[in-house]
Amino acid sequence: MSNSDVVAKLGSLLPDGAVVVDPDRLASYRFDRAEGAAAGTPAAVVFPRTTQEVSTILATCHEARVPVVPRGAGSGLAGGANAIDDGIVLCLEKMTAIVEINESDATAYVEPGVLNDELRTAVRAHGLWYAPDPASREFCSIGGNIATNAGGLCCVKYGTTRENVLGLEVVLADGRVMRVGRRSLKGVAGYDLMNLLIGSEGTLGVVTGIRTRLRPLPPPAMTVVGVFADVVAAGRAVQDVMSGRTPSLFELLDSTTVAAVEDMYAMGLDRDATLLIAQSDLPSPAAAAEVADFGAAFERAGAIEVYVAETAEESEALLAARRNAIFALEAQGKWLLDDIAVPRSALAEAIGMIKAVSERNSVTIATFGHAGDGNLHPTIVYPHDDPEAEARAQIAFSQVLDIALAVGGTVTGEHGVGLLKARALGRELDPVAISVHSAIKAALDPAGILNPGKALPIG
Repeated sequence: MSNSDVVAKLGSLLPDGAVVVDPDRLASYRFDRAEGAAAGTPAAVVFPRTTQEVSTILATCHEARVPVVPRGAGSGLAGGANAIDDGIVLCLEKMTAIVEINESDATAYVEPGVLNDELRTAVRAHGLWYAPDPASREFCSIGGNIATNAGGLCCVKYGTTRENVLGLEVVLADGRVMRVGRRSLKGVAGYDLMNLLIGSEGTLGVVTGIRTRLRPLPPPAMTVVGVFADVVAAGRAVQDVMSGRTPSLFELLDSTTVAAVEDMYAMGLDRDATLLIAQSDLPSPAAAAEVADFGAAFERAGAIEVYVAETAEESEALLAARRNAIFALEAQGKWLLDDIAVPRSALAEAIGMIKAVSERNSVTIATFGHAGDGNLHPTIVYPHDDPEAEARAQIAFSQVLDIALAVGGTVTGEHGVGLLKARALGRELDPVAISVHSAIKAALDPAGILNPGKALPIG
């Protein structure tokens, strides 16, 4: 059966409008947000609305050996949802039901197309909170968060997506439906297939239902900002704060990032400074005491200035500098966004090495990220329509990944491997681990139709 025959068959099996072949619409589903990752032109984009429709799509494609690229909101940053020539893009954006919010169990059951912020808003009305908080929360989907094990600003205290999910409904490559995980908070029956699937980037199955863990809605957080003349002093402050303390949020912006934010938003920031932003969401007055403790650690490390937000509105205004960092950098040219995680003890060293990469390759690298767990986002910015600058940017991107491995870290903390990091993953994993990855892939997707070329190491 040819790919065009598969598209025709899907059109006969699915509701009207579920299969799209119009070239103009196909173009909108070729790429995620990652710069620098190749994408093909799919034969069709299909929009299922039920688990059974997903099962039908996968069973049909499995039989014909047609590749399938699962896609959520397209907000990924590693090319994991980029289309493959003549394949099928399976887009879950129409599966948007919040099926259940269970106050007694503090859980929710949602479909994968629900946006992160939509879930957070819905459970807030019940006095509950969904903790994972990606900077893209207004436009990223829960299914996409599952695919990459997304983290975010609050994961230093509350964990990544993996720590906030209890169960999944998953359609396997051949169309069979599997349910893994549980409704209870604890459980160790069988292999932990749920956590294997979280972060697998659509290469092992397509998630169609998610049972999330919810928490009591925390009080409004208090915020403290430390202003540092150099990143070494900021690194000392990170070590001090994290010694026996757990902020609910702990972010870093280097001076290049601060300058970009100031260029775009004119917030009155010191363009030459490195910023640390920490929050406490403990009940008052414990929050005030914890924030004062964080501020004292900043001062001991040599902060030029320390200031505390007096109101929730001031807290949000201060945090806006961090949330808007990527948008400010996007405005300056083309960009390659790295996503490494390093031991906290190596944070300052890694940032210093990244600055050396910037100078060596004559490219701008702005580094920001989650200081509390060592997850950095060095962002390489270069001019449009400048092939030489783009070549230098690609070299710098690879060298940043080498830095992560050299200091004992990883090539991706939360954005996933996708297309951009497949070769680097081959450097991170040892040969036995690579063979186990291949064996798992072969067991769950023997025909290799699910997101081929993504998330797995290449030599």
